[in-house]
Amino acid sequence: MLKRKLNVTIALTLLGVVGANAQDSTKKSTTTFTFSADAYYRYDFADAKNGDLNNKTSFTNSKNSFELGMASIKVDHTIGKVEATLDLGYGRRAAEFSYNDGGSLAVVKQAYLSYAPSSALKFTIGKWATHVGWELVDAYANRNYSMSYGFSYGPFFHTGLKADISLGGKSALMVGVANPTDNSTTTSSGKFFIAQFSTATKNDKVKIYINYQGGTNNTAPLAADQCSLSQFDAVINATLSSKFSVVYDGTIQTRKSKAAGAKSNSWTSNALYLNYDPTSVFGLTLRGELMSDTKAVAGLGTEVFVPTLSANFKIDNLTIIPELRLDNAKDKVFFKSDGTATKSAASFVLAATYKF
Repeated sequence: MLKRKLNVTIALTLLGVVGANAQDSTKKSTTTFTFSADAYYRYDFADAKNGDLNNKTSFTNSKNSFELGMASIKVDHTIGKVEATLDLGYGRRAAEFSYNDGGSLAVVKQAYLSYAPSSALKFTIGKWATHVGWELVDAYANRNYSMSYGFSYGPFFHTGLKADISLGGKSALMVGVANPTDNSTTTSSGKFFIAQFSTATKNDKVKIYINYQGGTNNTAPLAADQCSLSQFDAVINATLSSKFSVVYDGTIQTRKSKAAGAKSNSWTSNALYLNYDPTSVFGLTLRGELMSDTKAVAGLGTEVFVPTLSANFKIDNLTIIPELRLDNAKDKVFFKSDGTATKSAASFVLAATYKF
């Protein structure tokens, strides 16, 4: 019986594909493929023992070891007013990105379908990387290899329905409804509202993004861990010259537990990226970030200032990134090699990214 049902399903699917091809044979379609891979070595100068990594951000949770980051393949297909994207990732980076997903869902970084009834309106349904913040899951898309605290403790992705609306000129609005943050599937009735307003100067040298997510997270296994959440985020990207640009990313996330008598508490991140590109094959990025989580809303329970200096050496599609990072905390949350606690941790990363 199961085999017969499968055969019928396959036949109907093939008929649908043939019918669609016959109907849309005059429409122009395009398909693009994007492949990428990254790997890195991270050295902890303190060489902390007992399994401590002196690392509290995403994707570089290792020390004194060569590691594979992620191998990705992304397929984009467009025909007429319809678009489809499938973005698959394999490796530690992909697994941490889809940490709430299990099985086959864990390799799906993005999968969404879009329909644009007009040039000013587009609807999208599926799973996509978050609009909140500046950094991205794909290593080749960032100038620093290690991730900021703002990225690591903010949303990674959304699964839901959104509308992109052109407001004329350089301005646009995105609004949508999604599952609780970072959940591809859920049985919770609670949903999140997401939004973004974007604009830019006429010459595109200054771009501004105002981002939001908020809703009720009922996905936690314990009622005390369930909460209402709201996050506001602002990104300003300014090109000052052909060699120098600056980016600011500021965010505040507020949570209120559903436990009786609970109060609202917040964590904040303010990050500034200074980019200098003296030549087309060499660039420097200094990221300075202040992460404040003194109420342990994100789990840190302290304030951390982190300067990170990264160089980018470009050889065709290959980018080599040597990086020096120093995490300075208000409290002793890091460890020395003898196991004693300390307020600071220094690390070095040598990474390589490739995209084609």
